[in-house]
Amino acid sequence: MQQVINYLREHRSQHLDELFQLVRIPSVSTLPEHAGDVKNCANFLAGHLEALGMKQVKTMPTGRHPVVYGEWLEAPDAPTILIYGHYDVQPPDPLDQWDSPPFEPEIRDGQIYARGVVDDKGLLFAYIKAIESFFDTNGTLPVNVKFLLEGEEEIGSENLHAFVQEHAELLNADAVILSDNSMFAPDVPAICCGTRGLIFLQIDLESAARDLHSGGFGGIAENPIQVLADILSALKDDNERVTIPGYYDDVVELTESERQYFSSLPLDEEALKTSSGLLEFVGEKGFPLLERRWTRPTLDVNGILGGFTGEGVKTIIPSKAMAKITLRLVPNQDPDKIAQAAVDYIRSLAPATVKCSIHAEVGGRAFLTPLDHPILTFIAKGIQQAYNREPVFSRTGGSIGALTTFADILHVPIAMIGLSNPDDNIHAPNEHLTETAFYTGCEVTAHVLNELKDWKPE
Repeated sequence: MQQVINYLREHRSQHLDELFQLVRIPSVSTLPEHAGDVKNCANFLAGHLEALGMKQVKTMPTGRHPVVYGEWLEAPDAPTILIYGHYDVQPPDPLDQWDSPPFEPEIRDGQIYARGVVDDKGLLFAYIKAIESFFDTNGTLPVNVKFLLEGEEEIGSENLHAFVQEHAELLNADAVILSDNSMFAPDVPAICCGTRGLIFLQIDLESAARDLHSGGFGGIAENPIQVLADILSALKDDNERVTIPGYYDDVVELTESERQYFSSLPLDEEALKTSSGLLEFVGEKGFPLLERRWTRPTLDVNGILGGFTGEGVKTIIPSKAMAKITLRLVPNQDPDKIAQAAVDYIRSLAPATVKCSIHAEVGGRAFLTPLDHPILTFIAKGIQQAYNREPVFSRTGGSIGALTTFADILHVPIAMIGLSNPDDNIHAPNEHLTETAFYTGCEVTAHVLNELKDWKPE
């Protein structure tokens, strides 16, 4: 292992330059004009995997953007690890808030600034460089490895579920590991063992054929913005509990040991409040902050549209109003069941004076790897060797659609290894990754792969 680590340290400049080549490709998956860039990014990664010694490397089509696959299966007595990552990125807008061009990586004060450098190119590239170091020093890997690099994570992995179903035998493995998450806090490494599920809702209300004069129709015409406000207000009670019937029926409460563990984590609430600009924390009454953030289901209004919002005055009763909502679900909640319950409940709240249309879209289930799963011991040991401290175990309040797919189809444990800092501006202008975090991440992934050779899957 020391030779492997020495190789990584001796080749830092080269690896950084190669990372820069990767992040310069504007692989924005949601914009049609970048479809060629997404394909070029897939080809770049496929060529890189092939050059370092992976076998059966190929870009494979989906309904929209390709996935990159590669494997090395020459360690017969070792487990097979599927490494997942995504090479697509968020749009860089608003451009005027970037201090340097988003697709021209720049290092300032030890931070690499570029769109996608954290989410997820720099983190998946750490695994690739770890693999390279094993091949170049030992000519072999400690475990069998399969790579699955996706080009649609930022648009909900819309084609991945069908792809994994169709290629389940090809992707068969003993575990999935990835790094699409951060450390618990700066210099506090973490293994994330669970995500929340996700449902998208859009409510459209219409009360008239056109906008009406508020003088001529005020007092007799329904205002869809007012109706929408009433509906949204009714979706939570005074204790911040969601009022959709049956919403909490299948929620599994934390065990006492889980609750005590989360309460022992070194969370700096004031620092979190300051970094986010929040005046105060809110949420479901009766639960500590981390439980509200990670382990409780939520409902949030993401956007509202309606009426006149320009400068000055326009005296109308608008004919239409719209709101977008997301529901975050926890393990054991069925997103299809919850989505239908939400649609039914919102319809029941809408009066006969408006036409109510509701679109629901399921983004995936929650996933959870139990904290006592044996694989986590080996991953933790690898992380400890790189950071010289034990990692904490965490969950995330976010959702990664691919993990639901892996859990449902491959039926294997999943572990997310945090390699970046929580304040790296993911999805925002001036996204950045600490230069040392990239170098350390390469060493972390190398140690983890080496430790996993001793894990015996059940």
